Amino acid sequence: MSGWRAGAEQLVRVAPHAGAHRVALRVGVSVLVPLLVLQLLGRAEWSIYAAFGAFTSLYGRNRLHLGRLRMQATLAGALVAAVTAGVVVGTSGQRAWLSVPCAALLAGVVALASDAQDWHPPGPLFVVFAFTACAALPSSPAQMGTAAAVAAASALLSVVVGSAGWRGRPAPPRSPAARSRVRHLLAERRVRLHLVRYVLAVLLAGSLATGLGIGHPYWAMVSAVVPMAARDLTGQLVRGAHRLLGTGLGLGLAALLLALPLRGLPLVAVVVVLQVGAELLVGRNYGLALVCVTPLALLLGQLAVAHAAGPLIRDRALETLIGVVVGLLLTVLVRERGAHPALPAS
Repeated sequence: MSGWRAGAEQLVRVAPHAGAHRVALRVGVSVLVPLLVLQLLGRAEWSIYAAFGAFTSLYGRNRLHLGRLRMQATLAGALVAAVTAGVVVGTSGQRAWLSVPCAALLAGVVALASDAQDWHPPGPLFVVFAFTACAALPSSPAQMGTAAAVAAASALLSVVVGSAGWRGRPAPPRSPAARSRVRHLLAERRVRLHLVRYVLAVLLAGSLATGLGIGHPYWAMVSAVVPMAARDLTGQLVRGAHRLLGTGLGLGLAALLLALPLRGLPLVAVVVVLQVGAELLVGRNYGLALVCVTPLALLLGQLAVAHAAGPLIRDRALETLIGVVVGLLLTVLVRERGAHPALPAS
């Protein structure tokens, strides 16, 4: 019963504010500027590339100065590469099925990099999201350079904004070399199982959602990796529950917002407000943050091309359910016998 009680407490616990407003301000600026520029240039169709580049600003909230700069520079490269690779896959007529094994492999590789370099937030969620969302869009070879350039410019802005206020203060010591850290992690069986869970979760959730013909299978792949970012079984179950409950509440808000005639600059303003709200809440209670994240994800797509609200909400609900169920099953089934291991400390 103690495990259930601990899980219930985690589910409803709201952590201290802990300076979340500073992170939210940096993220808000990093998202607002590129989206506003693209609107003014009449290139709203490029907004998805800019938004994923701006995800760079989500990283390193628990680091200071040079430590944050290093982490964000690393993630900028990873996110730009993911966007570009997604557009490459999007040029294929078989992009729906091709993206599934590619995303599964990407999830394993990025999860290992995250553990080796102690990323915060941990795991491959945002990199997988960037790749799969771009891969889902029909693209042409001519769009590859544009996608890379827009994502890179947005990511660079995020790094600059994240470095604001740093004036050469002492840097934290470097962690052990990444290559050595990777070898050390791969020598541990629990780490290998952890990576297998990520790969299988994306592969199974993506295959199931794609096979069922649901409109946005990448949402299932992203939801499948969500529980695995927690460090123990109780945390993983709580994170999955947060994803389901928060998404359900967020879809209600999304329905209200999608019913409004939001286009252009007003839509950009709502997106930025939701992103700021998500950052104010994500460190306090993941489920509450998803009340903002869910409509945010749906409205980002509306920046480029308007879609009917009903199918969007239905797809999001079904994809989230598929992904979380697959992810939770694998967290329970794929682990060392009799063990409830935490993820490796980095």
